[in-house]
Amino acid sequence: MSVNKVILVGNVGKDPETRYLDETTAITKFPMATSETYKNKQGERVSTTEWHNVVLWRGLAQVAEKYVKKGTQIYIEGRIKTRSYEDADGNKKYITEIVGDQMQLLGKKPDDDGMQSGNQGGQAQASSVAEAPVKAQASSGGDPAGGQAPAQNQSTDQGPTPGSDPFDGGDDGPDDLPF
Repeated sequence: MSVNKVILVGNVGKDPETRYLDETTAITKFPMATSETYKNKQGERVSTTEWHNVVLWRGLAQVAEKYVKKGTQIYIEGRIKTRSYEDADGNKKYITEIVGDQMQLLGKKPDDDGMQSGNQGGQAQASSVAEAPVKAQASSGGDPAGGQAPAQNQSTDQGPTPGSDPFDGGDDGPDDLPF
């Protein structure tokens, strides 16, 4: 038996880049930072940051394109995938990515300028399903080149319905995350 599962909670490093392989197959990529803080032997606080390359497919990619911006705090659940390619000089390069199966938008709801407002709290989940709270999962596979087709959602929606708000967690208080 083997398990390839990753859970990350962190901040988006730059605005997501989305492209469409065809009319319905979207792919979104962005860097995500996770930080760890600890005290060293001298009692000083030391903070280290890890950067992760996140890849989202289809409906989840479309939601990220619409709602995720640089600085957004998110929860990503997925798997590690390493691939290789040749650069322009013929050197073999490797890249490790997190292929996300689930995403939750955390923190405050952004206002129209993309800044996070201080008067609403809560959390949201994003997916290719248009109901709130919305959530996405895909089977192993997830990219067309991987050989396995992802599980198709029963809904034919291609993202949130106009007017629905995936940031509406249903309460106005702070989120209930234990960290």
